[in-house]
Amino acid sequence: MAGEDALVEAVRGFNRFYTRRIGVLDEGHLNSRYSLAEVRVLYELAHRDRPTATELARDLGLDAGYLSRMLRGFRTQGLVAGTPSREDARQSRLALTSKGKRTFGPLERRASRAIAGMLGPLTGEERARLAGAVETIRGLLEPRAEPAGKAAHFTLRTHRPGDMGWVIHRHAVLYAREYGWDERFEALVAEIAARFIQNFDPERERCWIAERCGEPVGSVFLVKEAGEKARLRLLLVEPSARGSGLGSRLVDECIAFARQAGYRSIVLWTQSILHAAQHIYRKAGFQLTAEERHSEFGIPLTGQSWELQL
Repeated sequence: MAGEDALVEAVRGFNRFYTRRIGVLDEGHLNSRYSLAEVRVLYELAHRDRPTATELARDLGLDAGYLSRMLRGFRTQGLVAGTPSREDARQSRLALTSKGKRTFGPLERRASRAIAGMLGPLTGEERARLAGAVETIRGLLEPRAEPAGKAAHFTLRTHRPGDMGWVIHRHAVLYAREYGWDERFEALVAEIAARFIQNFDPERERCWIAERCGEPVGSVFLVKEAGEKARLRLLLVEPSARGSGLGSRLVDECIAFARQAGYRSIVLWTQSILHAAQHIYRKAGFQLTAEERHSEFGIPLTGQSWELQL
């Protein structure tokens, strides 16, 4: 519980910092006559196709009575108008009037300038880190924000200096945290990464690093095994990117490259407790060929060998 209490306090501290930073508690948001909640409603009306009050209350998490009073005020000011909904005559489809658009336009430009001012002192690398952190927070606290099975928002690239350190670090941290594996697993990953760099054959081997907003969120390697056989290694997907189809995309890249390079089969070694990885391999056509008990990473495990005929 001590760790959870510390995390709660850290999140509350961040909330206090950020609300101060963007002026949430100011009497008039963006130096206007409108509160933050009112500006949020105006924003939705400006950027959505005639939502109903019910949809706005649900999506913004606003009390229906509070929103009703707010909309009544907007109508009185001539900012918002409604037309009966074809689907439900009891509901109105809402939109900004011409006056509403003229009123909201300066607020939106002011908001953009305020954010740009916050970002101004940051370097390109710092901006990329910030974008990645925002995506991570949203992915962890709102897992359904990204549609499952769609990995188009990720970019894949080949390795460059610094990537092997990231691969080793993230494998060690995630597998220790999620499965209790000890530093011997980190040593194995370091050995694989070092061997890859020292003996790299660009015609027959490849490392893919997946990025989102400039931050690495996944990796996979394809290396020479023997003859016409390749080995898939070090498949990793960060928690913030899981459920997006990225793991399958990384494996598909390995298979496509292996075929292009002239391999006849791909083998891999994984553990029976890694159910998500097994699902990806099975879906790609890999077959389980052998199992063996071991304790190489500090706890009893069942290692599995899989193979795909190309």
